[in-house]
Amino acid sequence: MDIKEIVGRCDHTQLGVTATWADIKALIDDGIKYKTASVCIPPCYVGEAKKYAGDKLAICTVIGFPNGYNSKEVKVFETKDAIQKGADEIDMVINIGDLKAKLYDKIQDEITAIKEACGEKILKVIIETCLLTEDEKIKMCEIVTNAKADYIKTSTGFSKAGATREDVVIFKKHVGKDVKIKAAGGISSVKDAEDFVALGADRLGTSRIVKIVKEENLL
Repeated sequence: MDIKEIVGRCDHTQLGVTATWADIKALIDDGIKYKTASVCIPPCYVGEAKKYAGDKLAICTVIGFPNGYNSKEVKVFETKDAIQKGADEIDMVINIGDLKAKLYDKIQDEITAIKEACGEKILKVIIETCLLTEDEKIKMCEIVTNAKADYIKTSTGFSKAGATREDVVIFKKHVGKDVKIKAAGGISSVKDAEDFVALGADRLGTSRIVKIVKEENLL
């Protein structure tokens, strides 16, 4: 697979709690240079990032991150605030406790409300697959599809594990035709990236692929 295609699917990510503006600026510089799909950054940097990147690069940020247990109202506020400051894409975390409690309508209502707050902007729904049973993953494919989100996403990268190939296979089989797939967390090699794309991932959440491309002069 062409390395440009792989990099072009990457949400180049820096969500570490110690990230400074200098770190985010360097991330954006790399994102522009290597033509990544977006940079995924903490909400506090969205305004500054959008001013810096302009129209050269999509700015993605996270909502209810990383645990997902903010109220719906707080997540909607976060979303509106991020978009007002210039976010092009939103990656939200579901309330996993609600899923365990089988409060499916509540989860769908929350996703629907956040999608409405997004307007024409892209919404990706993080379900944290490492904490879920296979039946719960399948149920979330149904809920995300019904809520008309743009993507279902495997992981925050902040729990006990990231994306697996098996998760992407489940997503591909069970999501609706209009829902795309984002694999995130633990994508540490070009081979990993190739595998996830081949299995059906449209986006990859990773900080490592661009680093590899730079170190090995692949572009």
